Amino acid sequence: MSDTLTQQMQSAASAYLAGVMASPEQVVAHVAVVIGVGLVMAGALVRTMMPLRWLAVGSNCGLIIYGALHPSYTTLAIAAVLLPINIYRAIEVTRISRRVRRAQAAAEYVGYWLKPYMKARKLKAGQTLFNKGDRAEHLYLLVEGQMELVELCKRIEPGRIFGEIALFSPEGVRTRTARCITPCTVLQIHDSTVKQLYYQDPSFGFHLISLLAERLSSDVARAGVMTQLGESSATQAAAH
Repeated sequence: MSDTLTQQMQSAASAYLAGVMASPEQVVAHVAVVIGVGLVMAGALVRTMMPLRWLAVGSNCGLIIYGALHPSYTTLAIAAVLLPINIYRAIEVTRISRRVRRAQAAAEYVGYWLKPYMKARKLKAGQTLFNKGDRAEHLYLLVEGQMELVELCKRIEPGRIFGEIALFSPEGVRTRTARCITPCTVLQIHDSTVKQLYYQDPSFGFHLISLLAERLSSDVARAGVMTQLGESSATQAAAH
C-alpha cells in the first residue's frame, strides 16, 4: 500500500514537473515563487527594519509574477495589495536612516547654528558661573577665555558646550562648580529652549547624547582610578 502511494506521488510530481518544464511561462512563474518565498524566509531572519521592508518588496514582486502567470488570482491580489504598502514603508525607513546619518554628521557643528538661540554673558577672571548644588537652568557655550570645573581641576576650552548633565538629571542641580580662570565670554541658552531643540532637531539631539556619553565615560573612568588609589592606600596602610 505504501509503495503504491509512493509511486503515485512520484508519478504526480513527475507529471507536474513535466508540465512546468513544457511551458516557459510556468518556468518563470515557479522560479518567481521560489524567489518570493525565499525572500520571505530571509526577512524572518533579519533584525533591522530597512532590509526587512526591501525583502518584503522583492517577495511581493515574485508572488505577483507567480500569481499572474500560474495563474493564482488570490496570490496575485494579496501581493498586489501589499506591494505599495511595503514600498512606501521601505522608502520611509530609508529616508529616516539618511536623516539619522546626516544628523550624526552635522552634530559636530551644532555650536555654530546654536548661537542665534543663545545670549552672551561676560565674566571676570575668578568669577563663578555656577556653583555645585545650584539649580540648572541654562546650557553654556564658552566663546572666549578659559574656565575650570573646580572639583575636577579640569579646564574648559573655547568652543566647548558644557552644563548639559544637570539639565537632564532627575535632581536638576549642578554637580560641579564652573569658575573663570581668565576673563570669559559665554553664550547661554535656557533649559526650555534646549528641550525644544532636542525634540525638533536630530543633530542637536545627537550632539547632546555624545556629550553626555563622553562625560559619563570620563566620570566612570575617574571613579575607577579613585577606587584603585583607595585600595592601594589601604593595602599600604595595612602593610605598615
